[in-house]
Amino acid sequence: MSTAKITPSAASFATSIKHLAGIQLPRCQSTIFTSNSTKFRAPRRGFTVSMAASIETPLEVCVKQSITTPNKLGDCPFTQRVLLTLEEKHLPYDMKFVDLSNKPDWFLKISPEGKVPLIKLDEKWVPDSDVISQALEEKFPKPPLTTPPEKASVWVYLLLLLTYSFLIQNRHACGSKIFPKFVAFLKSKDSGDGTEQALLDELTAFNDYLKENGPFINGNEVSAADLSLGPKLYHLEIALGNYKNWSIPDSLSYMKSYMKSIFSRESFINTRALKEDVIEGWRPKVMG
Repeated sequence: MSTAKITPSAASFATSIKHLAGIQLPRCQSTIFTSNSTKFRAPRRGFTVSMAASIETPLEVCVKQSITTPNKLGDCPFTQRVLLTLEEKHLPYDMKFVDLSNKPDWFLKISPEGKVPLIKLDEKWVPDSDVISQALEEKFPKPPLTTPPEKASVWVYLLLLLTYSFLIQNRHACGSKIFPKFVAFLKSKDSGDGTEQALLDELTAFNDYLKENGPFINGNEVSAADLSLGPKLYHLEIALGNYKNWSIPDSLSYMKSYMKSIFSRESFINTRALKEDVIEGWRPKVMG
């Protein structure tokens, strides 16, 4: 079995809101291991303050294998979200590649639905990127990727508390509709069906949010919400550029700056899928 251990480089400490909701990709949800795996040990920057940094045994993670290049990571944004979380928390991990054409019984025993991502925590296999991200936050709380409970002063007016609570709730949902709108537009065969405008409306709303609250969703620091949305925007950029010759308008400058910042992070570069895989991964959706 070929392997590669990854010890992610240290990134900025983050505080965050809840992850963004999104629809599941069928190709991610039906992938199955092969016997291949890859381990990496990436360079680490010069500071260590977290529990995560002391972990020596790599965490095993089931990931989608590339359909264009042997022994490379595939094109599942939900898997990348988990890998980004591991990277940002400086946790070493061992990727177990998944081959769609080969579904061994031993994998189906630990994942009856045959889905990735899947991670082994405390000798138990945990599925679903939502559950995995939360489990990692609870088990390895430093550096934090969630927003700590706000400590309101006793003299703060009730109205201000209610207003702040409302704003926080809105931030939890910020950008959550972008991915399904992207998928609808990508699959659309009718240029006049409104799917393009629906996507533009969501992107514009997110751009406006970033203008007032950015550069990231939770302010100055990258959070779990960004780790969820970033891979989806990566798919959006590549798939729409290839199949629709479409790109995000220059007028959405905060949106474009956000994407550039996320995509250029070392953790993202370490975990992104090949462009060719993203294109091929979406082909059945576009052509079907």
